[in-house]
Amino acid sequence: MGPMTSHVLRLYALVAGTVIFFVTWAAVAAHPWATTQTKTDPRLGALAAREQRLRVESVRVQRIVERRYARYRRELRVRRSEIARVLARQARARAAASAQAASAATPAAAAAPAVQVVHLPPLVVTRTS
Repeated sequence: MGPMTSHVLRLYALVAGTVIFFVTWAAVAAHPWATTQTKTDPRLGALAAREQRLRVESVRVQRIVERRYARYRRELRVRRSEIARVLARQARARAAASAQAASAATPAAAAAPAVQVVHLPPLVVTRTS
């Protein structure tokens, strides 16, 4: 039997050839001979500069938003305290009015019914043609 008549050796040769083929293919696809001094696209430089400007602007906008929100929270706190004062004043006024009405009420007025029932004759509609 010769060296290439063995089926196992043929299989090993096929596998080795396939591996070598794919390794070579990967090496060529990686372009190891390409220099790092290739001409860069000017659009990439413009894009990087725009990105930097946008980052700076976004930081500035975020600071403005934070200041405005802090002012809003302060004004809201003041407004809520004003509302609470007004509601408390109204509650005190209502309590004083009800206390005054209770002290001014006489026993006869308390005994009088609040609703009067009135009996009226039925409404009669006559039509003339």
